[in-house]
Amino acid sequence: MDLRLFTGRANPHLADGICRYLGIEMSRIEVSDFSDGEIFVQIQENIRGQDVFIVQPTCQPVNHHLMELLIMADACKRASAARITAVIPYYGYGRQDRKDKPRVPISAKLVADLISTAGFDRVLAVDLHAGQLQGFFNVPVDNLYASPVLVEYFRQRAYEDLVIVSPDAGGVERARAFAKHLNASLCIIDKRRESETKNVAKVMNIIGDVVGRDVLIVDDMVDTAGTLIEATHALLETGARRVFAGATHAVLSGPAMQRLADSKLEELVVTNTIPLRGKEELWDRIRVLPVAPLLGEAIRRIHWDESVSSLFV
Repeated sequence: MDLRLFTGRANPHLADGICRYLGIEMSRIEVSDFSDGEIFVQIQENIRGQDVFIVQPTCQPVNHHLMELLIMADACKRASAARITAVIPYYGYGRQDRKDKPRVPISAKLVADLISTAGFDRVLAVDLHAGQLQGFFNVPVDNLYASPVLVEYFRQRAYEDLVIVSPDAGGVERARAFAKHLNASLCIIDKRRESETKNVAKVMNIIGDVVGRDVLIVDDMVDTAGTLIEATHALLETGARRVFAGATHAVLSGPAMQRLADSKLEELVVTNTIPLRGKEELWDRIRVLPVAPLLGEAIRRIHWDESVSSLFV
């Protein structure tokens, strides 16, 4: 059973990097749109009995890329692939993982069901928004962490009396891991929403000592950057020396780039799970780190039925 790697249109650059790491050629597939917006997919080589991996983050436009992923899976299933793995570096709808208000859906579970029904045999993801999302799928899920990539970058930087900050209570475990690896102390921001409006947050209290120290905010994603900019402002007001940030997924939607450009944030370090598509040109303090080697190694081990446990750090 040979390895075949396909990509949709969401992040072909990342898929190219994975192929280079694995030393293989990208498998041939046609993905296009009909004039009314329907997606057309055709596998352009024989994959009967092959081990197929499809690289497709469900980033903007989320619904289009999700549908593209599902249709590619169906095409591979009907072409008699032996096993089909969804490589989803960024899992859209991951934030809708519970009923936090009356009469709302759990969209993360619905999308997981769609992925299983489409014909995928397993899922490979990076930094799911919540660990319990793995249980939403009816197929095996490998949830990799980008923290080794980010930590290695930050370890090479010069900081003064570094403190790691979690922007909310839900991210404390992630921040604690960063603090351990970087030999830094830990701080938590008590964030409370004062509005029912989506993507709107208000920083209330800072728990920990940041006065005169360099601060590194770590999170799984930056979407509209509202939380990040509020946190940056609050930390500087409290007496922090400089503020940096690191996140796995650079969603950067809506007013994010303008907010970053107007902020006093020193640097934002992200990975290429989501393509920036020229956004880095709007603010020159974004640093993008590659996750292709991490994903490539996981794909290699899955293909050869080796353990991937050592990658979960």
